Parts: sequence; structure tokens; C-alpha cells
Amino acid sequence: MNFKSASLNPIEYKYGPRSVAIGNFNDDTWPDIAVANYAAGNIAIYFGYGNGTVASPVKYSVSSGSAPYMIAVGDFNNDRRLDIVVANFGTNSIDVLFGLQNGSFENLTVLSTASSRPVWIHVADLNNDEALDLVTANYGTHNVGIFYGYGNGSFSKPSTYFTGYDSLPCAVVSCDFNNDEQIDLAIANYGTNTVGILLGTENGTFANQITISTGPDSHPYSIAIGHLNDDTLFDIAVTNYGTNNVGVLLGHGNGTFIRQMTYSLGAASPYSIGVGDFNKDNRTDLVVTNNGTNNIVVVFGSQNGSFASLTPYSTGSSSTICVAVGDLNTDNYLDVIVINNDTSSIGILLGYNEVAFENQSTYSTGSLPIFVAVGDFNNDNRLDIVSTNLGDNTVSLLLGYRNGSFGKQMKYSTGTGPNSVALGDFNNDTQLDIVIANSGDNTVSLLLGYGNGSFADQKPYFTGHAPTSVTVGDFNNDSRMDIVVTNTEDNTISVLLGYGNGSFTKQVTYATDSSPGSVAVGDFNNDTRLDIVTANEWGGNISIFLGYGNGSFAEQTTYSTGRYPISVTVGDFNNDTRLDIVVINALDGTVSILLGYGNGSFKNQTTYSTGPHGYPIAAGA
Repeated sequence: MNFKSASLNPIEYKYGPRSVAIGNFNDDTWPDIAVANYAAGNIAIYFGYGNGTVASPVKYSVSSGSAPYMIAVGDFNNDRRLDIVVANFGTNSIDVLFGLQNGSFENLTVLSTASSRPVWIHVADLNNDEALDLVTANYGTHNVGIFYGYGNGSFSKPSTYFTGYDSLPCAVVSCDFNNDEQIDLAIANYGTNTVGILLGTENGTFANQITISTGPDSHPYSIAIGHLNDDTLFDIAVTNYGTNNVGVLLGHGNGTFIRQMTYSLGAASPYSIGVGDFNKDNRTDLVVTNNGTNNIVVVFGSQNGSFASLTPYSTGSSSTICVAVGDLNTDNYLDVIVINNDTSSIGILLGYNEVAFENQSTYSTGSLPIFVAVGDFNNDNRLDIVSTNLGDNTVSLLLGYRNGSFGKQMKYSTGTGPNSVALGDFNNDTQLDIVIANSGDNTVSLLLGYGNGSFADQKPYFTGHAPTSVTVGDFNNDSRMDIVVTNTEDNTISVLLGYGNGSFTKQVTYATDSSPGSVAVGDFNNDTRLDIVTANEWGGNISIFLGYGNGSFAEQTTYSTGRYPISVTVGDFNNDTRLDIVVINALDGTVSILLGYGNGSFKNQTTYSTGPHGYPIAAGA
């Protein structure tokens, strides 16, 4: 007699807040937050102030005993106001709350899912009638349910599609996988270790499920879609709960997919990169942080732009996520500074000869430090350190002593979600100032320096959505420093031209490829005008913007890199006096070198391994 092995239970019963959605519920242009509270049986609305803080929650009851498990938003009655929909695990139902202009909600409507327990709810127009529909993943009955919207706030009775015996569907998303202009569905089937594809037809119904294996005991729990290999075709990523990895299924554009590629979440990932001549051979070397392996690696360069094997140095942190380079103790050897995210510290590795570094010294920072830069902030001819602290929305300043050690940190407030920092003199007083990209409130913060190691309070400037990387340069040749920032969520860069008095023009944006996450500048075509390069994480490429010298730029030209390029920098790696580009590819465990021709174009990439791949990612749809 054979028995089927028991699968892990994907349903958690003890959550308080279980799901979150974002929308502007009161028409004040600021994002608000909606939370489904599983244990309390209600939803809570947190109205945003626009500075990253929120008001105390306003709570709304949903069906008695409902155990709300998932929340989503959409305009279901076409009144141009956001409504809320909740999947109720406890009462086998969906609650719809209709939004009013002042941010309150009324007229709770309950939709029955019959014997099905919905654990996921997705909003999309499935039948191309310009009215939003609802899709639920139903845990108890092994199907997905579709409620077709009429555009007036009412919905049809559910149509169900079987996902297989013991499939335990946990998540569902939608897009057009076969390029027939009809919406299709992709389902994470936890119990049967598959992704299910339901191809849509012209009348809004769906064909029988096609399944794709995610591997034995993988238990796919969540699912997302996107262009993962830059071929304009939709691909799928799943989180495999049972095997601790992420699975990627690349689409052929006809509704079929290649066999799953997996990336271990336990392995290290190259995360950040810096350059410098560490061994004084007049050739550019690389230093790379490997997230997950408690070390960094130094890669020594050769004359032709290739690189030697890796030399690792311990950081004692499994989350070393950023690196900077400078001579901290004035001994003419370059030193390395790293951010150790999990220990909330900065690590210093002093270089003491042509091939080696001293053991790391650490300094406490604010919560969740993620980026570091160096400069002389108090004019004592010694390098100081500034780090961005994502956890408490600050930057930490550590003033350097002559022996390579540092004083206690001083903190300055930033905007919400400070991701990266750059330095420059923005008000022409010969003192270094600081600019920070704040991904949480869509701003950059400017801190003007007094030249004694202290700074004025921040002054914010608006950017695009989710700015993550910032750098500076004189883009219009007026001898005043300007700013460029990558906007990850709207696939643009923002250029803010400086007036030279510490203020800036409003942003001008330029389109990039998908998810620009890092930016650098240099003169790539030798016309004495600064150009811009971005690393586009989901595009799998870089974008080059050639500058006209008046503060404007040509449209992007793209070059392929490895998978998920997360950091870019420039330098002359083959000593031909032309700038080259180096990119770190998180999902390949590689760096890409693109040698420049000096006319604004580049050779195809050459890749070098940096260590194991498998950087953990999260995606939402």
C-alpha cells in the first residue's frame, strides 16, 4: 500500500495584519495604506502625510468571523475613486467597500465564494470590457474563482476553473502570455508543485489548465510576472517555499515556457562593486561585496581589461551590501569601506601593501545601513565617512582620525527610505555637501555642509517614483553641480540642474529600460560633455545617455549585460584613455566589462565570475 506524502500547510492562522495594499484613497496625491487584519477581523486605513509618515488608522469592520486574508484595490464602480476588496478565509466570501472622495468607505457588499476558502485576490479586466473583474485562489476546493465586474460595483456569480486534485492554489496573477490580446492567468499550485497556466479566450473564459513543474517538494507559494530576459515576452517568477529558492520560467510568447531555472536563496550574491588601483600597477582593480558569504572579494586587473582570480576578505557579515574606496589613513594605499546591513555597522579594511588588507574594524551606524561614501567634511585633510540608514531614515557621519580610526557617529535626518548618497559642492562655498536618494517618499535630500563636519537640516526635492541611486556632475557646463537619480518604479532618470546656491530646477525625466537601480556619469564620447549610464535591473542591460552639454541628453542606447544588473561604475580598464563600464550581475554571480570605443559606443560585454549566484528577490503584481 502506498501513501501520498503530506505537504506542508501553506496557510497561516495566527497573523494579525496579514496583507497590505497601497492607494490614494482621499485624493490628496499622497499614497495611503490599507491593511487586512486577519485576527481582528477588520481592515485599517493609514492616511499618508506625504513625508513618509501616516496618521493613526481608521478601521472598518468586515463580515463577522471573516478572517480577512488578502486585500486589493481598484475602481469597481467607475466613479474615479479607489475601492477595496478583501478575501475572507473565515467566511468563504469577498467583501467590497466603496470609496468616497474624503477617504471613507461605505456600502459593504458581500460576494459568496460558496465552499471555497479564498487566500488570494487579484484585480484585472479579464474580458476587455473596461470593467474590473476579480480572481480568487481558493484553497479548500482546488480552483480559482472569477467574478466578472459590470462596472457599477456589482459582479457576476463566480465561475470556477479546476486547478487539479490536492493542488492547493495559493496565488494567481494575470497578463497576456501568448500575445493574442487576451488576458491569461498564472497560478501557484502549492500542493502539486506546479505553475498552472489558463489561457484566455475572446469571450473572457479560459481554457483548461496547462501545468509546469516547479520541482519535487518545491511548494510554490507566491507568483509574479515581468520581462525577465529583455525579449518583450512575459516571464514568471515563483517563490518555492519547500526548496528555498526562486524559480524563473521564461516565456516563449505563445503561452509556453522554458523549463524552470532555480536560484538558491541560501547562496551568496554579488551585491555592490567598487574600483581602484589597490596594488599600484596603474591598472584598475575591482572590489565586490558578496551578500551571504561573510566576505568581500578583490579582483586584480590586467592591461587588456581582463581580471585575475578572486581574493576574499572576511567581513563577518552575511549582508555586506555596499562598498566604497579611499585612502583613509593617508599612507598612499587604498582602503575599503563596507556596509554590514545585518549588524548595523560600517566595516573598514585598511590596505597595507600592494596585495593585502588588514582585518576589518567596525563602527556602529543607524538602523539598516545600506550605502556609504567618503569625503573630507571638516577640512582636516583626512577622509570621513557618511552612510545611509534605511531603518531609521538618517545618515550617519563618522569623522576620520589620522591613524585610520573614526569618531562616534553623528546623525542627520533624511527623507523616507534613504538608499544612496553622493557628495558635491552645491552652493559654491568650497565645502562638501551631501545629497541622498529617498525611495520611500520620492525625493532627494540636500544637506549643505558648514565645513566643520556639521550640516544644515535637509532640504527635499521631488523626483520620480522610488529613487534608489544618485550621483552628481556638471551637465550644462556652468560650473555648478547638478544631480541625476534613477527612479526604479517608473523606469526613468531625473536630472535636476543646480543654480549654484544650493537650490535646483524641477526635475526633467528621461526614459530608461526596466527598473534602473544604479547610475554613473562620465564622458563616453570624448566631447568634454558628461554622459550618463544606468544599470537596469529587470531589463538585463545598461542605458547610455549622451549629453549635449546644455543639461539635456539624447535618448537611451542600451547594451546587454548579465541577469539583474544592480550596480554600475566607470573607469579606464585597458589603459586606452577611453572610459569603460563595469556592471555587477546579481543573478549570474558575474561582473560584465564593456570596453569603450571613445565615441559613445561600447564593445559587447565580457563577463567574469565573482562567486555563486542566487540573490533573493521579491516581486508583486
